[in-house]
Amino acid sequence: MSEISFVSVERPLRRKEASAYLFERYGIERKTGTLAKLAVLGGGPVFRKAGRVPLYERSDLDAWAASQIGPRQRSTSDLRPNREKPSPSES
Repeated sequence: MSEISFVSVERPLRRKEASAYLFERYGIERKTGTLAKLAVLGGGPVFRKAGRVPLYERSDLDAWAASQIGPRQRSTSDLRPNREKPSPSES
């Protein structure tokens, strides 16, 4: 007798649910209107469309959130960009 394996597939999230997911899981507040704007301009999470309805996979939201969150730091000055220092002759 062969075994039947059931794969748990999570339902994709609609835009309102995606907004809530990002906030609840990562503390990233992106309103549904902002996600809609990012869908037009680019720069937002990857999505699919079912007719007119945008659908977001949790894994795509996780990947996008990770790209938005910077590294841990102890001070606001920890990650200042390196600016060219003037040479002593220019000072």
